[in-house]
Amino acid sequence: MTERLEDIAQAMVARGKGILAADESTGTIKKRFDSISIESTPTSRRDYRQMLFGAKDGMKKHISGVILYDETIRQEADNGKQLVDLIEAAGAVPGIKVDTGAKAMPFHAGEKITEGLDGLRERLIEYYKLGARFAKWRAVIDIADGLPTWSCVKANAHALARYAALCQEQKIVPIVEPEVLMDGPVATHDIARCYEVTEWALKTVFDELYDARINLEGMVLKPNMVIAGKNAAKKARPAEVAEMTVKCLKACVPSSVPGIAFLSGGQSDVEATEHLSLINQMGPHPWKLTFSYGRALQAAALKAWGGKTGNVEKARTAFTHRARMNGLAAAGKWQKALEKAA
Repeated sequence: MTERLEDIAQAMVARGKGILAADESTGTIKKRFDSISIESTPTSRRDYRQMLFGAKDGMKKHISGVILYDETIRQEADNGKQLVDLIEAAGAVPGIKVDTGAKAMPFHAGEKITEGLDGLRERLIEYYKLGARFAKWRAVIDIADGLPTWSCVKANAHALARYAALCQEQKIVPIVEPEVLMDGPVATHDIARCYEVTEWALKTVFDELYDARINLEGMVLKPNMVIAGKNAAKKARPAEVAEMTVKCLKACVPSSVPGIAFLSGGQSDVEATEHLSLINQMGPHPWKLTFSYGRALQAAALKAWGGKTGNVEKARTAFTHRARMNGLAAAGKWQKALEKAA
């Protein structure tokens, strides 16, 4: 495996491939398992993720990297091999979520600051030995009346830059994820307001990355798309989402960044795919534009699996379909008819 940050970052955004976010915390995956009436245990979580990583066609053809949770990067498959080995065998890069969650920001009602910098250098050293070659840190920016505040945007951007520097020091590619929420507690904002806040957040993040002396060619950006809030009075058209997203990225993201892997952020499976494809059709762009989806890649597979061994291949087929659809979208070649055919 290559060890240059720039080469790892390029592999993570390879054309027609994207990143599988399988880094759900124990609490989050319990909610997912509750929806299919399965108890969340170390074994059931292992079985579920092994099912995904073992989808050979989906993984080899359409997945460039996998973001893992602390438990998962240490787990063995039922054949005794490390789950990390399954990912590498499929030609994907193993990665790790390193933040410890977004917590309430003191004296800033309704806003959060992501924690996890304490002891991060030592954790990164261990994760590198366990096979991780990239990491992820998510900052959360909510839109509401009077929100976000400058304090929140600035503090989260600074933490992202400090995290990125610690990653690159340990030869780990940082995924920098400033998420402007489309599904926050209020989420009545229109697409113009999302553009305004996303531009503000991204420009602040890149200012902080510059001050922290980050090698931009050895990182990947994971932003939200520019989209109206979930409860907005008027929903933005797919073409409008693509146009506003590209406009915002061109205003904020240096061309030296090798790739941008969008989060799905509350969009439906097909919405996230359609928007990505339309964005790529507006190219050529100075960066690779791909996906880093969690629920939007996994929801159909989770439902098909239902915790039953006999459903593993059925679930892998569902996962492979979504991975293929998003792989096509990352090349601007997705069509709605392909969803119906499946």
